[in-house]
Amino acid sequence: MIIKHFTDNDLYKFSVMHAIQKLYPWAYVRYDFINRGKDDFPKGFAERLKEEINKMISLKLTNDEKNFILKRCYFLDPFFVDFLEGYRYNPDEVHISQEGGKLNLYVEGYWYRTVLWEVPLMALISELYFEMIGTKPKDIEIKAKEKAIGLKNLKADYSEFGTRRRYSFDVQDKVVGVLKENSDKYFKGTSNVYLAMKYNTTPIGTMPHEWFMYHGALFGYRSANIKALEAWVDVFQGSLGITLTDTYTTQSFFKSFNLKLAKLFDGVRCDSGDPLEFTEKTIDFYKKNRIDPSSKTIVFSDSLNLNEVKKIKEHVKDRIHDTYGIGTYLSNDVGVKPLNMVIKLTHVKEKPSDDYLNAVKLSDVLGKNTGDENEINFSKLSLGLNENI
Repeated sequence: MIIKHFTDNDLYKFSVMHAIQKLYPWAYVRYDFINRGKDDFPKGFAERLKEEINKMISLKLTNDEKNFILKRCYFLDPFFVDFLEGYRYNPDEVHISQEGGKLNLYVEGYWYRTVLWEVPLMALISELYFEMIGTKPKDIEIKAKEKAIGLKNLKADYSEFGTRRRYSFDVQDKVVGVLKENSDKYFKGTSNVYLAMKYNTTPIGTMPHEWFMYHGALFGYRSANIKALEAWVDVFQGSLGITLTDTYTTQSFFKSFNLKLAKLFDGVRCDSGDPLEFTEKTIDFYKKNRIDPSSKTIVFSDSLNLNEVKKIKEHVKDRIHDTYGIGTYLSNDVGVKPLNMVIKLTHVKEKPSDDYLNAVKLSDVLGKNTGDENEINFSKLSLGLNENI
């Protein structure tokens, strides 16, 4: 069994699940697997994946996991944690087929239930792929220690964000242990709730793109950012105060990020595009709104390694608090090429009897958009964005 623990999942999936249950309990959605790297999957992969997914029926929240969440995830209501205790994965929500080396996968059902599938499914796909093609990880602890010491020497606050594209659970487990042991105060935690519990560190997470995508599909792209942020505040009352900016491009985000929200949220997350340009845009935005940038945070989380962190830190120069969410570079740097894949929200309904609406995501990277092309073009038109974005 590859996924052995109910909380072997990223914190943000539980936090957004809580928000969905509170505000949109009837929402019905579809997620699609997108194989950006066009990797071929070995013969029989889909059947093996189905076997692993069926085993997840037995996963349930343990007393230790429940007590950890109640203690460390103070922003989750006790009734929600009780609900998690009774939650069981339903494999009927996951639809899988294979045509030669092409893997087809989508998830469909009530949003508050299906939201938990994304991260463990991607972790399953990655680990099973490397197992079936017969690779062996190399230099796990050596590389992790070098990176921990390197980040400590840079005085870079950072967290481990590598669950989705990890080589395996065992590799991620070893890496988190080494990072905590060798980073002093600079290691701030991990996105993986189970590993945060195991190593007595902080579970870390921000809000996901799908939160904005749902609001954009239902309420329109001009109001999507404000609608999504206001709804988040209604649920968490100021906790979990780092917001993504690039669901419909950072350019459009800062046009709608009003003074109230800018003061309420602790900072922003840079998840695509040029991090140096992003830094200048963010600092300039805060200054124009008479907010001291040094009181705010940027979480950098796009394709980071030691050299990238060093470059960003030297550019930031303490003008704003910088912290780093580092994923695949930590959890899958073992001598193989990591899979380039995502599972994205593609269709939403306010209730099951409605017709589906397309959900799309733009990006600060040219051409890296997700979703129906006609809907993408419509969103750009609505937001007054260049059609080439």
